[in-house]
Amino acid sequence: MMHDHTTEPRARLREELLARARRDTEARTAVPVGRDPEEWRRAVAPVDRDNTAWLRDVIGEHGWPGRSLVGEDGAHAAWLLVQHAPHDLQQRCLPLLREAVAAGEAEATELAYLEDRVRCHEGMPQRYGTQYLRLPDGEVRLYEVEDPEGLDERRAAVGLEPHSDYDTRIRAGA
Repeated sequence: MMHDHTTEPRARLREELLARARRDTEARTAVPVGRDPEEWRRAVAPVDRDNTAWLRDVIGEHGWPGRSLVGEDGAHAAWLLVQHAPHDLQQRCLPLLREAVAAGEAEATELAYLEDRVRCHEGMPQRYGTQYLRLPDGEVRLYEVEDPEGLDERRAAVGLEPHSDYDTRIRAGA
């Protein structure tokens, strides 16, 4: 029986991305962040460190792991991991993800989230209104938005829901 060995590494990479995304989500939901921020950090930090080191290697070897390499769910898992990575890796991945979106290899919505996250970290207003700051009392506050009047138009252009709907969901989950 003949095997296509080129698909095996891709399948393994996809499975590893999915497993790491599951661990990321499990760590983040094990302890409610507002209840005990220190305990939450202790649960999340080791997972983030491990995922970041691994993702750096993947990006170095493959570039952005897009749909044709790891499938839709694998590409989404890569995005989830980079959302929780240190700023330097997010900066490195931003142009790679931008190219992947242009090539049809990733979702424009995911690029919007990463772009906002990088901009907020750099003290710049976000473009798509995806990033909120959790306050000590458990409430959330929207980070500054560039050109608020054009926000919903920019969101619609990348496939995001109107900001008022998103804001309601964020605040309901705060």
